[in-house]
Amino acid sequence: MAAPPPEKRDRAGETGLPASVEAAWGLRGRPTKGPRPGIGVDRIVDAAVRLAAREGVPAVSMGRVAKELGASTMSLYRYVAAKDELFILMQEAATGLPPEDSPPPSAGWRARLTWFAEAYRHVLEANLWLLHIPISSPPATPNSVAWMEAGLDALDGTALDEATKLGVLMLISGYVRSQAGLAADLAEATRRSGQSPEQTGRQYVHTLTRIADQRGPDSFPAVRRLLASQALGAADDPDADFHWGLQRVLDGVAGLVGGA
Repeated sequence: MAAPPPEKRDRAGETGLPASVEAAWGLRGRPTKGPRPGIGVDRIVDAAVRLAAREGVPAVSMGRVAKELGASTMSLYRYVAAKDELFILMQEAATGLPPEDSPPPSAGWRARLTWFAEAYRHVLEANLWLLHIPISSPPATPNSVAWMEAGLDALDGTALDEATKLGVLMLISGYVRSQAGLAADLAEATRRSGQSPEQTGRQYVHTLTRIADQRGPDSFPAVRRLLASQALGAADDPDADFHWGLQRVLDGVAGLVGGA
């Protein structure tokens, strides 16, 4: 069988990872010489992260990043082969390593998964643009694998099999991403409306009440009971809502742990 072209061998080594990701693992050296000295993976990723934070992920392209650096687009391809690869490196840089203050194993799996969820939520809320990067591959960079290790380790000592542990970790991560995205969307909608969250809530209650009244007294009985309880008009506490939902998810996990 013929050997792959040099550019293919450079992009994916024995791990099957792009060259820049292998370099992040220390499995190969980073390019040190190029058409423009001083441009490297770190500078490219930093510029891309700043652009995403300022203008959103759709603004990130190799051309825009090159412009941020005052370089030609082609000079970037010596270090990062494609935009999808750049996205992976941006996630790696913004996510960082898990905090070092994880509860000890003696705290139990529930406290440790709560810590994991809160830490992941903090990362997403500090870098909301991460929610708009497509998930194109399983965790394969140093920081992302460290987060996976922390989440799986939180379930160490339970009788769950490894596949179930992975499923639980995906469930928790998905919940955190969903809640972070919902909170960000609601905050942005409120900002654009020019109203306070309380005003927005009161307006929604008023609108829903008018709709129910116009449809007649027998319409939407469950919604009417909710309106009568005044629970819908209560001020939301995003932290309380997040933790309430997380604990209900963990209640489900507890059923798995107890039945394993």
